[in-house]
Amino acid sequence: MDIDNALVRRVVDALGPVPGVVAIALGGSRARGTAGPASDYDIGLYYDGARPLDVTALRAAVAGLVDDPATSVTDIGTWGPWIDGGGWLTVGGVEVDILYREIGKVAGVIEDAEAGRFSMNYQVGHPHGFCSVILAGEAAIALPLHDPDGVLSALKRRAAAYPAALADALIARFGWEVDFAIENGELAARRGERTHIAGCAYRALCCVAQVLFAHNRRYLINEKGAVPAAAGLPETIGTLRSDADAIWHAIGNGAHDDALAMLRRLSSQLHDLTATSGQPLPG
Repeated sequence: MDIDNALVRRVVDALGPVPGVVAIALGGSRARGTAGPASDYDIGLYYDGARPLDVTALRAAVAGLVDDPATSVTDIGTWGPWIDGGGWLTVGGVEVDILYREIGKVAGVIEDAEAGRFSMNYQVGHPHGFCSVILAGEAAIALPLHDPDGVLSALKRRAAAYPAALADALIARFGWEVDFAIENGELAARRGERTHIAGCAYRALCCVAQVLFAHNRRYLINEKGAVPAAAGLPETIGTLRSDADAIWHAIGNGAHDDALAMLRRLSSQLHDLTATSGQPLPG
Protein backbone atom coordinates (compact mmCIF):
# COMPACT_ATOMS: atom_id res chain seq x y z
CA MET A 1 0.00 0.00 0.00
CA ASP A 2 1.55 3.28 -1.17
CA ILE A 3 1.26 5.60 1.83
CA ASP A 4 3.67 8.32 2.88
CA ASN A 5 3.67 7.67 6.62
CA ALA A 6 5.64 10.83 7.39
CA LEU A 7 3.05 12.94 5.58
CA VAL A 8 0.17 11.20 7.31
CA ARG A 9 1.82 11.71 10.70
CA ARG A 10 2.26 15.43 10.01
CA VAL A 11 -1.45 15.75 9.22
CA VAL A 12 -2.56 13.79 12.28
CA ASP A 13 -0.21 15.63 14.63
CA ALA A 14 -1.53 18.97 13.37
CA LEU A 15 -5.25 18.20 13.25
CA GLY A 16 -5.73 15.61 15.99
CA PRO A 17 -5.52 18.12 18.89
CA VAL A 18 -8.15 20.46 17.35
CA PRO A 19 -11.17 20.69 19.69
CA GLY A 20 -14.13 18.74 18.33
CA VAL A 21 -12.11 16.29 16.23
CA VAL A 22 -13.40 12.81 17.11
CA ALA A 23 -11.39 10.83 14.58
CA ILE A 24 -9.19 11.18 11.53
CA ALA A 25 -9.12 8.58 8.76
CA LEU A 26 -7.40 7.93 5.47
CA GLY A 27 -9.88 7.15 2.72
CA GLY A 28 -10.15 7.02 -1.06
CA SER A 29 -7.72 5.14 -3.28
CA ARG A 30 -4.98 5.19 -0.63
CA ALA A 31 -7.22 3.28 1.78
CA ARG A 32 -8.38 0.88 -0.95
CA GLY A 33 -4.83 0.16 -2.06
CA THR A 34 -5.51 1.30 -5.63
CA ALA A 35 -3.58 4.59 -5.56
CA GLY A 36 -0.98 5.56 -8.10
CA PRO A 37 2.09 7.71 -7.43
CA ALA A 38 0.16 10.89 -8.29
CA SER A 39 -2.95 10.09 -6.25
CA ASP A 40 -3.97 12.58 -3.60
CA TYR A 41 -4.66 11.83 0.05
CA ASP A 42 -8.30 11.84 1.15
CA ILE A 43 -8.47 12.64 4.86
CA GLY A 44 -11.79 12.25 6.65
CA LEU A 45 -12.16 14.58 9.61
CA TYR A 46 -14.89 13.18 11.84
CA TYR A 47 -16.66 15.35 14.40
CA ASP A 48 -19.67 15.09 16.69
CA GLY A 49 -22.46 17.53 15.88
CA ALA A 50 -23.34 17.73 19.57
CA ARG A 51 -19.83 19.04 20.31
CA PRO A 52 -19.05 21.36 17.40
CA LEU A 53 -15.78 21.26 15.56
CA ASP A 54 -13.71 24.35 16.36
CA VAL A 55 -13.19 25.59 12.81
CA THR A 56 -11.18 28.61 13.96
CA ALA A 57 -8.68 26.33 15.71
CA LEU A 58 -8.72 24.02 12.70
CA ARG A 59 -7.80 26.89 10.38
CA ALA A 60 -4.91 27.84 12.63
CA ALA A 61 -3.67 24.24 12.58
CA VAL A 62 -4.01 24.05 8.80
CA ALA A 63 -2.10 27.31 8.32
CA GLY A 64 0.92 25.76 10.02
CA LEU A 65 0.65 22.60 7.95
CA VAL A 66 0.13 23.64 4.33
CA ASP A 67 2.65 24.91 1.79
CA ASP A 68 0.58 28.05 1.17
CA PRO A 69 -0.71 29.55 4.45
CA ALA A 70 -3.43 31.33 2.48
CA THR A 71 -5.03 27.95 1.82
CA SER A 72 -7.71 27.13 4.34
CA VAL A 73 -10.77 25.03 5.10
CA THR A 74 -14.47 25.90 4.97
CA ASP A 75 -17.07 26.41 7.65
CA ILE A 76 -19.28 23.42 8.43
CA GLY A 77 -22.16 23.16 5.96
CA THR A 78 -20.55 25.26 3.22
CA TRP A 79 -20.60 22.46 0.64
CA GLY A 80 -24.00 21.06 1.53
CA PRO A 81 -25.62 18.65 3.98
CA TRP A 82 -23.78 15.47 2.98
CA ILE A 83 -20.26 16.69 2.40
CA ASP A 84 -20.23 19.25 5.18
CA GLY A 85 -17.09 21.02 4.04
CA GLY A 86 -13.34 20.71 4.08
CA GLY A 87 -10.48 21.98 1.96
CA TRP A 88 -8.11 21.20 -0.90
CA LEU A 89 -4.64 21.48 0.60
CA THR A 90 -1.05 20.96 -0.48
CA VAL A 91 1.31 19.60 2.16
CA GLY A 92 4.95 19.09 1.25
CA GLY A 93 4.06 19.24 -2.41
CA VAL A 94 1.37 16.56 -2.05
CA GLU A 95 -2.36 17.16 -2.55
CA VAL A 96 -4.30 16.45 0.63
CA ASP A 97 -8.10 16.72 0.59
CA ILE A 98 -9.81 17.28 3.93
CA LEU A 99 -13.45 16.20 4.11
CA TYR A 100 -15.69 16.78 7.14
CA ARG A 101 -17.88 13.91 8.32
CA GLU A 102 -20.39 14.10 11.18
CA ILE A 103 -20.01 10.87 13.14
CA GLY A 104 -23.66 10.67 14.17
CA LYS A 105 -24.82 10.88 10.57
CA VAL A 106 -22.40 8.11 9.61
CA ALA A 107 -23.75 5.88 12.39
CA GLY A 108 -27.32 6.58 11.26
CA VAL A 109 -26.52 5.72 7.65
CA ILE A 110 -24.97 2.40 8.69
CA GLU A 111 -28.04 1.57 10.77
CA ASP A 112 -30.31 2.43 7.84
CA ALA A 113 -28.21 0.35 5.46
CA GLU A 114 -28.57 -2.70 7.69
CA ALA A 115 -32.33 -2.31 7.34
CA GLY A 116 -32.18 -1.76 3.59
CA ARG A 117 -32.81 1.96 3.77
CA PHE A 118 -30.89 4.67 1.92
CA SER A 119 -31.47 8.07 0.37
CA MET A 120 -30.34 9.75 -2.84
CA ASN A 121 -29.53 13.41 -2.30
CA TYR A 122 -28.54 16.55 -4.15
CA GLN A 123 -24.92 17.46 -3.42
CA VAL A 124 -22.55 19.84 -5.14
CA GLY A 125 -19.95 17.91 -7.13
CA HIS A 126 -22.15 14.81 -7.52
CA PRO A 127 -24.14 15.00 -10.77
CA HIS A 128 -25.52 11.50 -10.17
CA GLY A 129 -26.45 12.48 -6.63
CA PHE A 130 -25.00 11.66 -3.23
CA CYS A 131 -26.21 8.23 -2.15
CA SER A 132 -26.26 8.11 1.64
CA VAL A 133 -24.60 4.68 1.55
CA ILE A 134 -21.36 6.40 0.53
CA LEU A 135 -20.83 7.24 4.23
CA ALA A 136 -21.14 3.56 5.18
CA GLY A 137 -18.73 2.57 2.42
CA GLU A 138 -16.23 5.18 3.53
CA ALA A 139 -16.37 3.86 7.08
CA ALA A 140 -15.90 0.29 5.84
CA ILE A 141 -12.66 1.07 3.97
CA ALA A 142 -11.35 3.82 6.26
CA LEU A 143 -7.93 3.47 7.83
CA PRO A 144 -8.28 5.15 11.22
CA LEU A 145 -5.29 7.39 11.87
CA HIS A 146 -6.52 9.06 15.04
CA ASP A 147 -9.39 7.46 16.93
CA PRO A 148 -8.74 7.87 20.65
CA ASP A 149 -12.16 6.63 21.76
CA GLY A 150 -12.47 3.90 19.12
CA VAL A 151 -15.67 5.41 17.72
CA LEU A 152 -14.68 5.19 14.08
CA SER A 153 -13.15 1.74 14.49
CA ALA A 154 -16.46 0.48 15.89
CA LEU A 155 -18.35 1.90 12.90
CA LYS A 156 -15.81 0.38 10.54
CA ARG A 157 -16.39 -3.08 12.03
CA ARG A 158 -20.14 -2.64 11.78
CA ALA A 159 -20.04 -1.51 8.15
CA ALA A 160 -17.61 -4.22 7.05
CA ALA A 161 -20.36 -6.76 6.34
CA TYR A 162 -22.38 -5.55 3.35
CA PRO A 163 -26.08 -5.90 4.27
CA ALA A 164 -28.17 -8.17 2.04
CA ALA A 165 -31.19 -5.93 2.61
CA LEU A 166 -29.22 -2.99 1.25
CA ALA A 167 -28.26 -4.89 -1.90
CA ASP A 168 -31.90 -5.76 -2.54
CA ALA A 169 -33.03 -2.16 -2.02
CA LEU A 170 -30.34 -0.65 -4.25
CA ILE A 171 -30.94 -3.17 -7.05
CA ALA A 172 -34.68 -2.52 -6.95
CA ARG A 173 -34.36 1.26 -6.95
CA PHE A 174 -31.60 1.75 -9.48
CA GLY A 175 -32.58 -1.16 -11.70
CA TRP A 176 -35.94 0.49 -12.21
CA GLU A 177 -34.29 3.87 -12.75
CA VAL A 178 -32.05 2.59 -15.57
CA ASP A 179 -35.10 2.03 -17.76
CA PHE A 180 -36.79 5.21 -16.54
CA ALA A 181 -33.76 7.28 -17.54
CA ILE A 182 -33.65 5.63 -20.95
CA GLU A 183 -37.34 6.35 -21.51
CA ASN A 184 -36.78 9.99 -20.65
CA GLY A 185 -33.84 10.06 -23.04
CA GLU A 186 -36.02 8.66 -25.81
CA LEU A 187 -38.58 11.41 -25.22
CA ALA A 188 -35.81 14.02 -25.34
CA ALA A 189 -34.45 12.50 -28.57
CA ARG A 190 -37.74 13.17 -30.32
CA ARG A 191 -37.24 16.85 -29.60
CA GLY A 192 -33.50 16.88 -30.22
CA GLU A 193 -32.70 18.04 -26.66
CA ARG A 194 -29.05 17.08 -26.66
CA THR A 195 -28.25 18.19 -23.11
CA HIS A 196 -31.16 16.22 -21.66
CA ILE A 197 -30.29 13.17 -23.74
CA ALA A 198 -26.73 13.25 -22.40
CA GLY A 199 -28.02 13.72 -18.86
CA CYS A 200 -30.33 10.72 -19.17
CA ALA A 201 -27.54 8.57 -20.60
CA TYR A 202 -25.24 9.55 -17.73
CA ARG A 203 -27.98 8.78 -15.24
CA ALA A 204 -28.68 5.39 -16.80
CA LEU A 205 -25.01 4.39 -16.82
CA CYS A 206 -24.52 5.47 -13.19
CA CYS A 207 -27.58 3.44 -12.21
CA VAL A 208 -26.16 0.42 -14.05
CA ALA A 209 -23.01 0.83 -11.94
CA GLN A 210 -25.09 1.09 -8.76
CA VAL A 211 -26.85 -2.18 -9.56
CA LEU A 212 -23.64 -4.01 -10.39
CA PHE A 213 -21.91 -2.85 -7.22
CA ALA A 214 -24.90 -3.92 -5.11
CA HIS A 215 -25.12 -7.23 -6.97
CA ASN A 216 -21.47 -7.86 -6.05
CA ARG A 217 -22.02 -6.69 -2.44
CA ARG A 218 -19.60 -3.79 -2.86
CA TYR A 219 -20.10 -0.23 -1.69
CA LEU A 220 -20.10 2.33 -4.51
CA ILE A 221 -18.28 5.21 -2.87
CA ASN A 222 -17.63 7.56 -5.78
CA GLU A 223 -19.46 8.01 -9.08
CA LYS A 224 -16.18 9.19 -10.65
CA GLY A 225 -14.83 6.13 -12.42
CA ALA A 226 -17.86 4.10 -11.33
CA VAL A 227 -18.61 2.60 -14.76
CA PRO A 228 -15.04 1.34 -15.45
CA ALA A 229 -14.90 0.07 -11.86
CA ALA A 230 -18.22 -1.75 -12.31
CA ALA A 231 -16.85 -3.33 -15.50
CA GLY A 232 -14.05 -4.86 -13.42
CA LEU A 233 -16.27 -6.47 -10.78
CA PRO A 234 -16.37 -10.29 -10.50
CA GLU A 235 -19.97 -10.51 -11.77
CA THR A 236 -20.58 -7.87 -14.38
CA ILE A 237 -21.46 -7.11 -17.99
CA GLY A 238 -18.30 -7.99 -19.88
CA THR A 239 -18.76 -5.34 -22.57
CA LEU A 240 -19.73 -2.54 -20.21
CA ARG A 241 -16.62 -0.42 -20.65
CA SER A 242 -16.61 -0.61 -24.46
CA ASP A 243 -20.39 -0.18 -24.60
CA ALA A 244 -20.18 2.99 -22.49
CA ASP A 245 -17.47 4.35 -24.77
CA ALA A 246 -19.62 3.57 -27.82
CA ILE A 247 -22.67 5.24 -26.25
CA TRP A 248 -20.77 8.48 -25.63
CA HIS A 249 -19.25 8.35 -29.11
CA ALA A 250 -22.73 8.03 -30.61
CA ILE A 251 -24.10 10.88 -28.51
CA GLY A 252 -21.16 13.07 -29.51
CA ASN A 253 -21.92 12.38 -33.16
CA GLY A 254 -25.62 13.11 -32.74
CA ALA A 255 -26.62 9.46 -33.19
CA HIS A 256 -28.99 9.59 -30.24
CA ASP A 257 -31.22 6.71 -31.28
CA ASP A 258 -28.20 4.43 -31.61
CA ALA A 259 -26.95 5.46 -28.17
CA LEU A 260 -30.31 4.82 -26.56
CA ALA A 261 -30.62 1.46 -28.30
CA MET A 262 -27.24 0.48 -26.85
CA LEU A 263 -28.44 1.53 -23.41
CA ARG A 264 -31.52 -0.63 -23.89
CA ARG A 265 -29.29 -3.63 -24.63
CA LEU A 266 -27.23 -2.90 -21.51
CA SER A 267 -30.41 -2.79 -19.45
CA SER A 268 -31.51 -6.14 -20.87
CA GLN A 269 -28.16 -7.68 -19.95
CA LEU A 270 -28.47 -6.23 -16.46
CA HIS A 271 -31.90 -7.83 -16.08
CA ASP A 272 -30.47 -11.19 -17.19
CA LEU A 273 -27.55 -10.95 -14.77
CA THR A 274 -29.63 -10.12 -11.72
CA ALA A 275 -32.31 -12.69 -12.63
CA THR A 276 -29.77 -15.52 -12.47
CA SER A 277 -28.70 -14.46 -8.98
CA GLY A 278 -32.16 -14.42 -7.45
CA GLN A 279 -32.10 -10.62 -7.32
CA PRO A 280 -34.31 -9.81 -10.32
CA LEU A 281 -34.85 -6.23 -11.33
CA PRO A 282 -38.39 -4.89 -11.22
CA GLY A 283 -39.97 -5.34 -14.62
